[in-house]
Amino acid sequence: MARKNRDDNLLLEEQDELTAAFLGDDDLSPSNSNSRSAQPDPVEEEWDDDDNVPGQLAVDVYETAEKLVVKARTAGVNRDDLDVSISDNQLTIRGTLNAGNEEGVENYFLQECYWGEFSRTIALPVPVKEEEIEAILKDGVLTISFGKQKQDTVKKIQVL
Repeated sequence: MARKNRDDNLLLEEQDELTAAFLGDDDLSPSNSNSRSAQPDPVEEEWDDDDNVPGQLAVDVYETAEKLVVKARTAGVNRDDLDVSISDNQLTIRGTLNAGNEEGVENYFLQECYWGEFSRTIALPVPVKEEEIEAILKDGVLTISFGKQKQDTVKKIQVL
């Protein structure tokens, strides 16, 4: 089994060298792997300022026979801190997650929860009736239901 791992590593190194040769990028070759990691990643530097980037909201979008439904996990968001709007068949959900009272906190040992503004715009996959929308916030889940517009039957177009 150790033989197989060694062969796999050699194969991966050969693939890296071929990729580097094909792309003309010497930084991908195994001999330069240390110099590549020493260089700052421009994408990471671009996202270092998290204060200006709203968090993303995870959603589920599905349909039933009569409705299109969007569900979003919004635990910890007050109803008054939610803004839900629709325009040109695009749904936008904005809000703010408040961390609550952090008075007296001296040091975080781990901070994984996102606190602050979030926003999500979704192009709805089917036409909906904008006058038939219901939004319910219950148990930390925002459920938005839309009445679907009936699709006209297929109309044949004569090509001239």
